[in-house]
Amino acid sequence: MAVAESVPSGAWEPSGRARTADGVGIAYYELGGSGPALLLAHATGFCGAVLAPMAGRLADRFRCIGFDERGHGRSDRPEDGDFGWYGFAADVLAVVGHLGLERPAGFGHSCGAAALLLAEEAEPGTFCSLYCFEPIMYPGESPLAPTLGDNPLSAGALRRRESFGSRAEALGNFSGKGPFMRLHPEVLAAYVDNGFEAHGDGIRLCCRREDEAQVYDHGLSHDGFGHLAEIGCPVRLACGAETDAVGADFLALLQQRLARSEVEVFPGMGHFGPLEDPDAVALSVARSLEESAP
Repeated sequence: MAVAESVPSGAWEPSGRARTADGVGIAYYELGGSGPALLLAHATGFCGAVLAPMAGRLADRFRCIGFDERGHGRSDRPEDGDFGWYGFAADVLAVVGHLGLERPAGFGHSCGAAALLLAEEAEPGTFCSLYCFEPIMYPGESPLAPTLGDNPLSAGALRRRESFGSRAEALGNFSGKGPFMRLHPEVLAAYVDNGFEAHGDGIRLCCRREDEAQVYDHGLSHDGFGHLAEIGCPVRLACGAETDAVGADFLALLQQRLARSEVEVFPGMGHFGPLEDPDAVALSVARSLEESAP
């Protein structure tokens, strides 16, 4: 691999590192802007930088802060290999505490959205308001057991190609493949620049395939749904009309449990909505958070 590609031009250097209560180092990024703090949490298998394009569209209103969840990007993986989702909530709380953020707003996508809800349940009053795009949680009174070895998402993660000869090869691969081909070009570039690391004569995934599979295996084994009533801050729940994951009917079940919530459905979007159209989602986030500002 050419030397110039070892540090791609779109790579974000961490602004610092927070440490969780269980000892995991979490890389965080000042993504720009000024004003009230907005913490952004990414989906499984991605990294904090994929939300940088959306953050750029919010920088005139908020101080945008992203981070890599454990096992993703530049953050540590837990030494015990445990990817139970309460760990992602710990990542959220570690960044908030390390930066001394006083009741920031939060935006989360998929696993990241669930992490924000779990963090607010664990420490009520952490956030002033939340925007959750398709949060993953099992809508039952008792969480399910981990699906170890019997989950199609996990199986798909284990089949992922983890290395490429160059950044250009990776971009070409993802541009014509599955859900990645729907990503905004800025987002896809940010993913390749920050979700991969130099390895040998090419690049490889920062988030190990087996770790991503573990995240999916534990996705429905947390009790976030059972504690939603304990969340007092306003929550905007959003989904894509074309999603194959968390649709409007599911969000309605979450809404029934939340004290203060609204639902928004984006036409033409799928589960990766914030990565497909950061402009539209940023407009909605700004409107929602400003309407709910204390």
